[in-house]
Amino acid sequence: MRTKEKQSNHGMIEMTTRQADRLTPAFEAEADELVSHYPVSKRSASLPLLHFWQNHFGFVDDSGVEWIAAKLDLTPINILELVTFYPWFRREAAGRTVIRVCRTLACAMAGGYEVKEKFCEAVGLDPHSEHHGFGSAPPTTADGKFSVEFVECLASCGSAPVALINDDLVENINASDIPALVEKLK
Repeated sequence: MRTKEKQSNHGMIEMTTRQADRLTPAFEAEADELVSHYPVSKRSASLPLLHFWQNHFGFVDDSGVEWIAAKLDLTPINILELVTFYPWFRREAAGRTVIRVCRTLACAMAGGYEVKEKFCEAVGLDPHSEHHGFGSAPPTTADGKFSVEFVECLASCGSAPVALINDDLVENINASDIPALVEKLK
């Protein structure tokens, strides 16, 4: 298993292990099963494999880019361009709890911007910090517990404003309820 030194967001030097060195036979079998759904062009499995990888590891490191590219008979740049284009993918770890607040029209009109601000305040983040994806992690608390970011439509306009907290959709959010909601997440 290869390791390398990396300076974390918190200024500490930590030893990191390549994600690909921690793959299990079960992980590889599931990846093969995903690829099998794309018999005409394995390249079409790029996004499903990236989601699978990130859901497993929390982000996609260089070894993940290389492994997925090799699995699909592509060059690493073909995978890296997807990771850095789609804001959902990250090249570094986000918080253990990721709060994604919808910012599109229905949610914005229903108070989505105030909701994001209140989530940031409740977890201790600067509510005005910007995040635009491109492979970077969203603003994350110093203890690594929470990340808060804006995202595009979460497809629940009728119950705006909404947020996706990890994999759970929270609808009809009232900004005054956010401190209690965050307290439950701690």
